[in-house]
Parts: sequence; structure tokens; C-alpha cells
Amino acid sequence: MQTIKFPDKATWNTLLQRPVMDTTALEAKVEAILRDVQQNGDQAVKKYAAEFDKVQLTDLEVKPAAFTAAEAALEPALKAAIQQAAKNITTFHKAQQEKTQIIETMPGVQCWRKPVGIEKVGLYIPGGSAPLFSTILMLGIPAAIAGCKEIILCTPSLHPAILYTAQLVGISRVFTIGGVQAIGAMAYGTETVPRVYKIFGPGNQYVTCAKQLVNKRGVAIDMPAGPSEVAVLADDSCVPDFVAADLLSQAEHGPDSQVVLVTTSEKVITDVEKALQAQLDKLPRKSIATAALDNSKMILVKDIDTAMEMLNAYAPEHLILACRNELNVADKVTNAGSVFLGNYTPESAGDYASGTNHTLPTNGYATAYSGVSLDSFVKKITFQQITPQGLQQIGPTIEAMAAAEGLDAHKNAVSVRLQ
Repeated sequence: MQTIKFPDKATWNTLLQRPVMDTTALEAKVEAILRDVQQNGDQAVKKYAAEFDKVQLTDLEVKPAAFTAAEAALEPALKAAIQQAAKNITTFHKAQQEKTQIIETMPGVQCWRKPVGIEKVGLYIPGGSAPLFSTILMLGIPAAIAGCKEIILCTPSLHPAILYTAQLVGISRVFTIGGVQAIGAMAYGTETVPRVYKIFGPGNQYVTCAKQLVNKRGVAIDMPAGPSEVAVLADDSCVPDFVAADLLSQAEHGPDSQVVLVTTSEKVITDVEKALQAQLDKLPRKSIATAALDNSKMILVKDIDTAMEMLNAYAPEHLILACRNELNVADKVTNAGSVFLGNYTPESAGDYASGTNHTLPTNGYATAYSGVSLDSFVKKITFQQITPQGLQQIGPTIEAMAAAEGLDAHKNAVSVRLQ
């Protein structure tokens, strides 16, 4: 990790840049695959599975017997852990449900808003270097609570934990499709895969690009997302071993991930560097984490206020506050996907089981985007009802405004009723 001491504020934008890649060639390649899937359906999906994943697909949809076999194959301890995580995630997301409240804005004029689940949603779960069954909990549970009528899942992995978790959250339609072709199948529909209205889930640069391209054509997606990242604010009250562990927990996601330490103590930098090396040597994914650390920085600043100003400018996906008075410092957070307070709140708690959602904005999008929540799976439809007496009250207001805008038909829609 690169160490920077007391950087001038004018250099922050450059200093806090994420790793950048040229996506021009990538978009052209992804576009061609999406167009092929749109035109040729299952045939194209199978072709790309053979080309990219080196598998010959006959049946695209997982059979019921596979779910039964997955449950039998999974260790009881892991099943219990998944069940506990599901319980916590359900509790947190159920609390986000809204009750419909009728508001009378003036006598005889009633307005209300009703949340309605998006009818058809598609979840994408990568199957490359890690079977991300935890993401099924994060997406499937709020989708079910929201009342989405059709929830499908695409994944190239048939890991027993993925199939068990899908069944646990009530997803019965799982398709063994990965990559760009999975996004295309859900966006446009094929002979086997139904078309959905919104696509959720993480993926590599190809999957991310595919989601952004189908979004341009009217298919909703959860959010723009890129490589995973974490920022840690630490003062001399932190535990360097804990900080190092949190940095590595994100660095092991992929070589294009980024981790940032901002600290008010030079000793923290020295101690964390030592801890990083000691822990890195024991990681099975050492080469991946090492590559990510090459994109990463340790930054020394003069005080907590400067640290928070810098971190809000960075807008990290995950933010850990390993410092004194962490609750007071948390009040200064304006841009972050999810925040973890104190020395005993590891970022991996949010990744798996505390209850919050781990599908979060990356690449600085936390300045304007929230992470996935129950709201991500619902539309808020507004309703209004006006009585004859209410129209007498509000009618002149509408008539005056419509006339001023030169929209006489709008005015007449009120006038004809008043007459």
C-alpha cells in the first residue's frame, strides 16, 4: 500500500481515484453478446456457456431433485449459520415496511402512497472464485417481503449452499447461466428464461457492463456497481490487527478492489503495515489481495475532521470508524454505503449476518445512491380522491395555474366539473 502523509486538499481528487479501465472494447464485446441472446435466446446462451464457462448445457433450469440433494449435502453447521443470517436479515428488512397513510391535504382532498412489489425480478449470483450464497439472502429476502410475484435466479454455480439458500428464501426457479448471457436472458427473455423488470446482483466487469447496457434500454437495475472497496478511519485507539483484517477482507474480493486507511496516527500506519504482512502470508487468496493492495493507500491526516472531510469526498462502499467517540464521528458521515462503528464491528458482519444489506454503491456512487433495501423491490404508487366539496375548494387553484401555463384543456377538466 502506498503511504501519503498530510496531502494537500487540492490533491484529494487525484489521490482518491479508483483504478480506471478502458471500457470501450469491453462495451463492444458485451453488446454483441447481448444482441445475440436477444435474437437467438437459449441457443445463444448455450453457445456462450460452452465458449466462456467450458460447459455444455442441456437443461438451463435446475431440477427440483437438485435442491433436495443440495440440502442433504450441506453440513448442519453451515445450514444453521445460513438460517441465523436469514433470520437477522428478515428482521431488519421487515422493519422497513411502510403502512399506507391517507393524508388530507385540504378538506375533501385525500392523497396516499402505496408500496407495490415489482412483479418480476431477476437475481444474478456469480460463481467464479467464490460461491456468493450470502447475496441470495441479501436479495431474495427483501424481494419476498416486498411481495414480488416472480423471483428468478441465474448463476453458473451449482454449489450446494447456493441451491439450499435459494430454496430457503423461496426461490424455486434457478437457471445455470452465468456472465453476460445471464443478464441478457433476464433482460430480454428466452424460450426458457422469463423476462424480468429489474435485475439485481454483483458481477465482474463484463456483468456490470451488461447491466448498464440493458439499463439504457429500459430494464431497471439495482445500481451502478464496480469492484468492492472499504475505507477505515483509525486513530491511536484502534487495534491494528483488526484494521489489517478488515482491509484484507475487501482486498481478497478481486485484484481490482481498493482499500483505504485514513489515520491521525503515524504509528497506526507502521503497526497496520506489519499486521497486513503477517496476515497476508496466511491467506489462500494472497495473490488476489496483494494485487488489490497495489491499488490501495494509507493516508496520514492532522485530525478527525480532516479525515471525515476526505472520506465523505471518497464516498466508500464500506466505511469503518475505528476511533474514539465513534457515534459522534458517525454523525459527520454524509457519503457511504454502509458504516461499521467501533473496534468490534467487522465489515464482514454486514457482508453476512448482522441484518443490513451488503449490496452497496461502489466507485463513489454513495454520493447519490443507497444500498439495496426493501424499497429497491417496490414501486411507490400515489393515489388521490377528491369529493365534490373538495373540488370546489381546490378547483380555482388548478384553473388559475393551468390558465397561466396556457394549457386550457387542463383548466377545462376542472371547469366542466365545477359547472
